[in-house]
Amino acid sequence: MSAKISPLAGKPATEIQPVDIAALLAAYRDLRPDPSIPEQRVVFGTSGHRGSSFDRSFNEWHVWAVVQAICEYRAQAGIDGPLFVGIDTHALSGPAFESTLEVLAANGVETQVSKGGEFTPTPAVSHAILAFNQGRERGKADGIVITPSHNPPESGGIKYNPPHGGPADTDATSWIAARANALIEGDLREVKRLTLAQAQGAATTREYDFLQRYVDDLGDVLDLDLIRGSDVRMGVDPLGGAGVHYWAAIGERYKLNLTVVSDVVDPTFSFMSLDWDGRVRMDPSSSYAMQRLIGLKDKFDVAFACDTDHDRHGVVAPSVGLMPANHYLATAAWYLFQNRPGWRDDAAVGKTAVSTGLLDRIARHLGRPLLEVPVGFKYFVAGLYDGSLGFGCEESAGASFLTRNAAAWSTDKDGIAAALLAGEMTAKLGRDPGEVYREITDKLGDPANARIDAPATHAQKGRLAKLAPSQVTSKTLAGDPIVSVVNQANGQAIGGIKVMSEQAWFAARPSGTEDIYKVYGESFRGKDHLAKVLEEAQAMVDGALGD
Repeated sequence: MSAKISPLAGKPATEIQPVDIAALLAAYRDLRPDPSIPEQRVVFGTSGHRGSSFDRSFNEWHVWAVVQAICEYRAQAGIDGPLFVGIDTHALSGPAFESTLEVLAANGVETQVSKGGEFTPTPAVSHAILAFNQGRERGKADGIVITPSHNPPESGGIKYNPPHGGPADTDATSWIAARANALIEGDLREVKRLTLAQAQGAATTREYDFLQRYVDDLGDVLDLDLIRGSDVRMGVDPLGGAGVHYWAAIGERYKLNLTVVSDVVDPTFSFMSLDWDGRVRMDPSSSYAMQRLIGLKDKFDVAFACDTDHDRHGVVAPSVGLMPANHYLATAAWYLFQNRPGWRDDAAVGKTAVSTGLLDRIARHLGRPLLEVPVGFKYFVAGLYDGSLGFGCEESAGASFLTRNAAAWSTDKDGIAAALLAGEMTAKLGRDPGEVYREITDKLGDPANARIDAPATHAQKGRLAKLAPSQVTSKTLAGDPIVSVVNQANGQAIGGIKVMSEQAWFAARPSGTEDIYKVYGESFRGKDHLAKVLEEAQAMVDGALGD
């Protein structure tokens, strides 16, 4: 990555001033968004609406408006079953949960909240939706998860999962965002709302034991008997996130040799080490953020962590330390498709367009179809739902896969299952995932990959998002003939361009949040060749964008 690494990267978060939680919560209640300012409007990205109360991008008005819009959306879509609500450990998630309840109760929506106020991982909500809807034709459930994922402590977020259990598609989120913004523009006059006390006491507000249901069913998706029998020593760092109490329950229920290295929940996340830019970020795929667990790598046969809503994973193997996300995803696919005899013979390997090309080679080697999609887990939902996709993953350390008998488990990313799969793999093969990855690359090639960021104006970013393959005029990429230039994956626009040779590829996409574009590159010829790929990629994109 070309972004400058902060001198604070990897150092304890106590080296910087922690977020002022009291001020953050006051801003949530007191500050109102100005809908004439684009940055203060409701915008659904790949995983819902996110922002900070300090910036007037995630405030009480946003949540009231979004939840009212969701109530109206589900009514017009004929969704009339219960709505499951999950919540993570970010400071803004608490008040956002209360705001959510106030609107759901006023709209008469049957609402299932976590028993005893327990935090709720994203995959537990997805699994609850799927479990409730199994065999139902009517009265289906859907869900809301209140989380900004791995984002810094001052962040807040809210996302919607329809009855298929996974992230809502663009049609749904576009409608919800547009309606929410219209409600804000109308000073929330059309938002129905009760007081918090009325909402908590409403007959429609009920408790659901997300933790118990998820833990009880976990043996459907993983061979936990194998892990128990091998006594693999596993360590887990919940990073103060929503699954903080799930891990001990999993270890106890299945009698696993599983050590929770910390169960501290702190809304400032001051126990973290700082990420690449010197900010607090609960990213389990970042070696800077994962210093605590990396330091314990020799105490366990395998160790892992999850982000704040537990939909992402990071795996630490004694042989290599923290595995890059692409390395573990390739290893997981390699293992799963050879150790899930209950899956369909034509169940596909799923990957985003900017995930490692090693997954393409694994799919070919194992005789499996490959499903390549744009960035966004929503593109995997249908395949995970009907069993035609065995495993879906994205380069930012998110994945989900079918149960052992090929049923849908979670159609959203599941960091818990993906992390524990490392334990199953170690138990089955007698080698840690880092060693397994090396065996794969010995057979299929060892890719070097990287990402660079380059400045781009708003207009250039718009042109890049609409770039046509014909605008790339080069015939070779770092000395190899170009075999493909595409701006779509599985019939959907990737929001940029991807150029491939037999031994390398690059993809360029505009950032959704900064005035930059991102170039992802990979080469099976080594790091020097990768450097040439990235250099030529940037030149090709700059040439196509013009002045």
